[in-house]
Amino acid sequence: MSVKYFDHIASNPMLPEVFDAMVPYFKEQYGNPMSMYDLGMNAKQAIDTAREQVAKLINAKPSEIIFTSSGAESNNFAIKGMALARQGDGKHLIISKAEHHSVMNTARSLEKQGFVVTYVPVDNNGMVDPDAVKKSITKETTVISIIHASSEVGTIEPIKEIAAIAKEHKIGFHTDAVATVGNIPVDVKDLGVDALSLSAHQFYGPKGAAAMYLKTGQRILPLIYGGIQEGGRRAGTENVPAIVGMGKAAELAAEDLPARMAHVRQLRDRLTEGILKIEKVHPTGHPQQRLPGLASFVVEYIEGEGMLLLLLAKGIYAASGSACTSKALKASPVLVSMGVPTSMAHGSIVFSLGIGNTTEAVDCCVEEFPQIVKRLRDMSPFAKEGWGALGAEEGGSKEGA
Repeated sequence: MSVKYFDHIASNPMLPEVFDAMVPYFKEQYGNPMSMYDLGMNAKQAIDTAREQVAKLINAKPSEIIFTSSGAESNNFAIKGMALARQGDGKHLIISKAEHHSVMNTARSLEKQGFVVTYVPVDNNGMVDPDAVKKSITKETTVISIIHASSEVGTIEPIKEIAAIAKEHKIGFHTDAVATVGNIPVDVKDLGVDALSLSAHQFYGPKGAAAMYLKTGQRILPLIYGGIQEGGRRAGTENVPAIVGMGKAAELAAEDLPARMAHVRQLRDRLTEGILKIEKVHPTGHPQQRLPGLASFVVEYIEGEGMLLLLLAKGIYAASGSACTSKALKASPVLVSMGVPTSMAHGSIVFSLGIGNTTEAVDCCVEEFPQIVKRLRDMSPFAKEGWGALGAEEGGSKEGA
């Protein structure tokens, strides 16, 4: 049974060219970049090259790229580092209700340190209203962080408009762009952001390699203290092979992005058309302003876990909610924030396409999925009793689902 992998938003296979670029730095070129002899200088040069490659992908200066271990670390670093550096000016932060857990939990940790956080709502499509952000600003606001695109429903947020508001009020602005960099064009100068998070495995690079863009002149406090690596902003011996891999993956993404987007968009639309033929299946996220390779739905009367297990039995890999929460067996906070009833939010299913997917694989999914839905609904007491009434009792709305 061949595998049909439709969970590229969780992670991607590493490209062969990326692996090949990394291999020498596991073996022959094993030096510490801080060392003054040739092995160390070779490693240092490899990091400098990777920094240039990553910077080019997002139209930044190489000096504005700080390598980290993950998108979660970059989010923590940006928000905590900027908030703590600016706390003398105020201790108020603004984030949206549709953020990744690494942003949500960072904000909550700062609340325990005396910061005040405003969680701005999203509409039924998962979109943040820039005016809502503007109205939440106080004289104590020092940092705003709004996700660039949701990895769960695919909605691309109006980051450029919100960043302009932040700049007008001299507030530091960060965006979690882990789901977008390498998948759609991202230009930090055009967006106007002060800080941005990205992760290599989202664009066919290695896990354990990520970065934070920090605009020149922005104040930040390190999370990790020690040596002078990364300009003194992130101590610790660099993971040279992973950084080299991230650089190569960034270079390939910059070259191939238009073709990649066209390929996954065509597959996404084909998949969406097929799945929406099933009764009581609703698309989630913005219909136009969304990631080109992501199709997300809620399916009435059944739960995401059951769909995933039966899809897996057919060799089809998908997700229900984000990769970080799919094992929690809780309703998606993102969907709930969009006004989807908690009961219906349990029926979340997310398919994310990649460059290795084919029309044949998509057609297989479209053929198998209706049978899976029927099987689960035949076993579901909610299908017999009517889940719509259950959702109404919870005070939720199906609009936007």
